[in-house]
Amino acid sequence: MNSVAVVFTQPPHGSSAGREGLDAVMALSALTDGIALFFIGDGVLQLLPDQQPERVLARNYIATFGVLPLYDVETFYLCHDSLIERGLDPSLPFVLPVTPLSTSAWREQLNQYDIVMTF
Repeated sequence: MNSVAVVFTQPPHGSSAGREGLDAVMALSALTDGIALFFIGDGVLQLLPDQQPERVLARNYIATFGVLPLYDVETFYLCHDSLIERGLDPSLPFVLPVTPLSTSAWREQLNQYDIVMTF
């Protein structure tokens, strides 16, 4: 079986990329067990709790990240450098139990996967 990395690079609610990525993860979970999620750049904003998307008339899909363990998706990596660049505290309680990695370690981990999908 191929291992799949799903990379989130876009902020939530500004486009449909985050929601589409999450939908892809849930669909892929029926096909393979080797799925990991990677968050870099503005994609780290997907993980912030207490978002209020209804204020911009968007659907709140962020809570759906919490059900991923039910789909046997339990590996999550976060680019620590992206957090710092955005002025975010790495000790925030994210919506997923992420493993923070430096940019170089993040890329090294990403290279371990057969297929990479970016959203």
